[in-house]
Amino acid sequence: MKRNSQLSGVLHVLLHMAEHEGPVTSEMLAKAMQTNPVVIRRIMAGLRDEGYVRSEKGHGGGWSIACDMSTVTLRDIHEALGSPSLLAIGNRTETPGCLVEQAVNAQLDKTFEEAEALLLRRLGEVTLAALSADFHKRFAKRRGAHQLEKAHAD
Repeated sequence: MKRNSQLSGVLHVLLHMAEHEGPVTSEMLAKAMQTNPVVIRRIMAGLRDEGYVRSEKGHGGGWSIACDMSTVTLRDIHEALGSPSLLAIGNRTETPGCLVEQAVNAQLDKTFEEAEALLLRRLGEVTLAALSADFHKRFAKRRGAHQLEKAHAD
């Protein structure tokens, strides 16, 4: 079963946009996400409607961050994408009159609801700024390791 990686992809793109000087075109973003620019425009339009990004037309135009990344959470972005299902598993529904299937589905429904509530709560605790800070920490560590390697080679 294929997983929905749209949230991950959009977060990836948003962090790249935050690091980029000036607007980024749909074509550039589509290449980074390995998709069609039309798909990017559709996704970004939902984020624009929520005020997370803005678009500029014409030469030198494209998409840019329009929000305070310290106030926007992963849950906000998830919701701007239309709140796609967070779980890839579901119930069997072939025999709805079966009491066993009803009992199993009732328990699974309750468990799925609790799991989704936990995921949404956790997504609401992480901001875009926190993701950016984690990226910068990783980047600094990698840069330091490369400088150390270079110093040892000299």
